[in-house]
Amino acid sequence: MPIDFNQQIIDEFRANAGRVGGPFEGGRLLLLTTTGARSGAEHTTPLGFLPDGGEQVLVIASAGGGPKNPDWFHNLVAHPRVKVEDGVFTYEAEAVVLAGAERDRAFARAAEADPGWADYQAKTTRVIPVVALKQVAGGPPNASSFGAALKLVHDAFRRELALIRKEIVESGPGLGAQLRVNCLTLCQGLHNHHTGEDTGLFPFLADRFPELGPVLDRLRREHEKIADLLAELQRVISAERGDPLEVLPEFERLTEELEGHLTYEEEQLIPLLDAPG
Repeated sequence: MPIDFNQQIIDEFRANAGRVGGPFEGGRLLLLTTTGARSGAEHTTPLGFLPDGGEQVLVIASAGGGPKNPDWFHNLVAHPRVKVEDGVFTYEAEAVVLAGAERDRAFARAAEADPGWADYQAKTTRVIPVVALKQVAGGPPNASSFGAALKLVHDAFRRELALIRKEIVESGPGLGAQLRVNCLTLCQGLHNHHTGEDTGLFPFLADRFPELGPVLDRLRREHEKIADLLAELQRVISAERGDPLEVLPEFERLTEELEGHLTYEEEQLIPLLDAPG
């Protein structure tokens, strides 16, 4: 992509918590900052990515099916420690180039989900690399306040829910391997988020605002109900058939319950989180 086009995407991404228009609209996008293999200067590139469980994401060095690997790939081979921005968090990651059967399985998943990847591979004689970005260090959400951070995380879950629902609706007679991974990654992310609230945020608020007890009790009960819905969703996703007609109702039940929970939590907690003092 031309440098000026890249910069427009980067600026829009950072200004809108990861949301952009144009060719990336509605997709999964991150910003990858690498260190120049020769110059040592930082370079930031917008890239589509694939969920790959809770510990890493995958990016593909397609270069549009061109004859050479893209510059960002050469940079991370020389300097594997990179920076990733996902619209909510900015974190350091270790870039690992997948090899052999592991690379082939990951690329096959990607091509099944989006045949454009296979088209790129067909256009070039090189084996298009697949890179895992494994988080090694991170920090809090990119937000100006605790309340804004909570809303930022919630909105990221909302966007992923909408995207996965669209993928389920548009899938064929069975769930593709990457779609299963997308669903299971979301489930793990929600589990981790709610565990963090139960063990960290809620005890902090209970100590500071004793009158909040009934609200926190309700939120904890909702966490338990959502955990049951997540378990059922994971069960139907992991079934050998993986029938979208069975998965979609479970996904919509989860979405409805979760949306009510997120909205109530925001109404009750954000004013307190952002209160002066």
